[in-house]
Amino acid sequence: MVAAAERRTVGHPGVGRVLVVIPTYNEADNVTRIVTRVREAAPAVDILVADDNSPDGTGAIADRLAGADPHVHVLHRQGKEGLGAAYLAGFAWARQRGYDAVVEMDADGSHAPEDLPALLDAARDADVVIGSRWTRGARVVNWPLRRLLLSRCGNLYARLALGMPVSDATGGYRVYRSRALDAIDLDSVRSQGYAFQVELSRLAHRAGVRIVEVPITFVEREHGDSKMSPLIVAEALWRITTWGLRDRRAAARRPDALARWP
Repeated sequence: MVAAAERRTVGHPGVGRVLVVIPTYNEADNVTRIVTRVREAAPAVDILVADDNSPDGTGAIADRLAGADPHVHVLHRQGKEGLGAAYLAGFAWARQRGYDAVVEMDADGSHAPEDLPALLDAARDADVVIGSRWTRGARVVNWPLRRLLLSRCGNLYARLALGMPVSDATGGYRVYRSRALDAIDLDSVRSQGYAFQVELSRLAHRAGVRIVEVPITFVEREHGDSKMSPLIVAEALWRITTWGLRDRRAAARRPDALARWP
């Protein structure tokens, strides 16, 4: 039996113990592949597969991976509750166990685990690191023009509406230091999908934590079905507009804040 002390990761230099949270729903074709790639790219991190009771058996596959590797853990959730809820549950799991940083990563391989060391290196001097698709040096592979335009325009709208100096507010490949999670009012988060990532970006910016972006290579999934839907896009647009109007009304009541609005 592996001793408890041996089950604890040494951590990433300058960051500490790191947990990679990978939400899954019907990712049986991808979960083994993504866990293996993370373990190879960053052997010192732990992995939490947060499965929403996938009917295709993803959770059972994750259990087998965890049984063979003490760095892999599984959080079985009752049902399909959405990406945001899965990440919030993963954040809570990590904070309860004393991790120093939490990583958001998709299960479908669009977020290359090979980019993770660069994100963790950047986290030495930052509170939040966003793996950005829209900063210099980034690449987006196999996306149709419609998706490219949707993402670029959506991020531009979020940047202008919310006054955030972030080029990829919808990006889901991120590192959060524990101190950043402590500074963000996670209990207030209600959104999902694109809107969830924008909401956390907004809350982090408003909390005054240091946010940096690192270029990544983003690759469209090869296996399984995308979770993107018109409803998710509509929710994001509605929430961004609502937050933007609310922030401007608040700024209008504070002349000093209004003067700083971009």
